[in-house]
Amino acid sequence: MDRLLFLLATGLARGAIFALFALSLVLIWRAARIVNFAQGAMALVATYVAFAVTGLTGSYWAGLAAGLLAGAALGFAVERGVMRHAPHTSPLSGVIVAIGLVMVLQSLLGILFGPQYRPVRAPFDDSPIVVAGVPLLSPYDVFVLVVALLVMCGLAVLFTRTSLGLQLRASAFAPEVSRVLGVRVNRMVTIGWMLSAAVAALAAMLLVPTELGLNPHATDMLFVYAFAVAVVGGLDSPVGALLGGLVVGVAMTLVTGYLGATVAPIGVLVLLVAVLLLRPGGIFSMREARTA
Repeated sequence: MDRLLFLLATGLARGAIFALFALSLVLIWRAARIVNFAQGAMALVATYVAFAVTGLTGSYWAGLAAGLLAGAALGFAVERGVMRHAPHTSPLSGVIVAIGLVMVLQSLLGILFGPQYRPVRAPFDDSPIVVAGVPLLSPYDVFVLVVALLVMCGLAVLFTRTSLGLQLRASAFAPEVSRVLGVRVNRMVTIGWMLSAAVAALAAMLLVPTELGLNPHATDMLFVYAFAVAVVGGLDSPVGALLGGLVVGVAMTLVTGYLGATVAPIGVLVLLVAVLLLRPGGIFSMREARTA
């Protein structure tokens, strides 16, 4: 029983990171109707910036802020410099450009920093807190959950309570009508990319201290799991990304704890295939609401 409680608590923290990254994919999809396969590589570049700034200043918080700014700046550069010029006649063109971007960014990181893992220290202790003799979340897990909760609440307020959020939603759902009404749709798409890239960078920076360390492929599996979460929850649904991330995170941790780490990816892929067969739009897809 103690082990089950520990795995459930740890799975929630891991699921919050998956949910954040999946939410970043949902933001891109809603803003530009593109599945950004370069999201992991872009988040990795921002994480390297955070790592470098932390090393120079000795402050984790300065590195975190620099990583977020780098993520937003990279989102701006990719949208304005690459994606905006990709042909829009086929949805595959954006996907192919994104895959090419992954190769370029990971190759550059490998050339600049080498293939070795660089250990990244967490800002808080990662030893589990013992409550009534049962090991539960570590202080770092609590930090991850609080940050994820604050970001999700902030995005919810942004999209539902502010003029900017209203313009972002209008630009995503009805771009032509929004243009007629005076909304600068291209600017809203750029802001969507910047928000998405910053959230993905945050998820990567929260994950890396719990893994082997930082290397040019450190976010590959994060992207795979988060993509599965986004598809399972529905690419149109922020709520689906949140709930899907928590479910996949807990399920992965339980499978890893009881059956072994090699079985966990198989379980996620089985879940992905099952959802695609039974409900291709995702469990929380909003397609019906939009077309009604």
